[in-house]
Amino acid sequence: MRKPVALLLLLAMTLLSACATQNPGANSPQRRIRIGFSMDTLAEERWQRDRDLFVARARELGAEVLIQAAAGDDDLQLSQAENMLRRGIDVLVIVPHNARAMAPVVTKAHEAGVKVIAYDRLILDADVDLYVSFDSERVGELQAQDMLRRVPKGNYVYVGGAPTDNNASLLRAGVMKVLQPHIDRGDIRLVSDQFTPEWLPERAGGQMAEALTKTQGKIDAVICANDGTAGGVVQALYQHGLAGRIPVAGQDADLAAVRRLVDGTQVLTVYKPIRLLATKAAETAVAMATGKEYVTNHTVNNGYGKVGAFLLPPVPVTFRTMRETVIKDGFHQESDIFGPAKPDQPSDGH
Repeated sequence: MRKPVALLLLLAMTLLSACATQNPGANSPQRRIRIGFSMDTLAEERWQRDRDLFVARARELGAEVLIQAAAGDDDLQLSQAENMLRRGIDVLVIVPHNARAMAPVVTKAHEAGVKVIAYDRLILDADVDLYVSFDSERVGELQAQDMLRRVPKGNYVYVGGAPTDNNASLLRAGVMKVLQPHIDRGDIRLVSDQFTPEWLPERAGGQMAEALTKTQGKIDAVICANDGTAGGVVQALYQHGLAGRIPVAGQDADLAAVRRLVDGTQVLTVYKPIRLLATKAAETAVAMATGKEYVTNHTVNNGYGKVGAFLLPPVPVTFRTMRETVIKDGFHQESDIFGPAKPDQPSDGH
């Protein structure tokens, strides 16, 4: 009677082993990589692109992505990131709303054995594992260089980004690096220089209206920290009958901004090939999760210490260069920019 029992036990053990192989547990090396993507906001076109491109590349590499966006709420973003950690992610990628507010999450992630990538915006005062972004200071330099070519002397307005965003400080640093010698000589007068809380276009428009009132409309050039704030500025200029008469620069290559390049109400945007950024971040996150090496090409100081970084170069875009940049890359379709008409030559001022 013992042999049948032994055979039954052996058969049961074989079946259990087969089930375990087909359904690996949480600690199995075959478990799918889980990446947490904590985002400041998805309200702007640009961040929706980042999300979609990041998720697509991560999935190609076999990873699952958990995404939460905080709508510009620091406390909510902290809570969302901590929730991702509790759900068992392998790597946490953060687009911080506030450069300093997310520092405690980095500590909690490391306590859980999770590495942290700061995406596009640097997290300050924290032991971040990697920073992946574009060279924001270079963006500001490109804006100022283009504007000086157009307006070498006169009254300038600078409309900055959110004071809580480290990128806003870097953008302004790049602009001032170029403009300061001209300011010191007296060629350029910076008649308004303000940050814009939450990057709100309506706040940017208010700053522009104040500058126009202060100078009795004598503004010669406007540099904006992004295309959203540039849109607010252009609206203010419309209200004063000056849209298209005062050159405005922005950055991000939003569709609305590229359309403004066509109608002449904006003269420059700076294109950041987001596909490269999102792809690089996703690939690096997967490499981190699997213990593989990843590449850096810079280091930056975030107040805690030196952080390894991978910074991508930005690309200036004008009416004349949009076809060889944003259209060629498929970032925008020509029909979306121009509609049925496709002008071959820009008008004067572009």
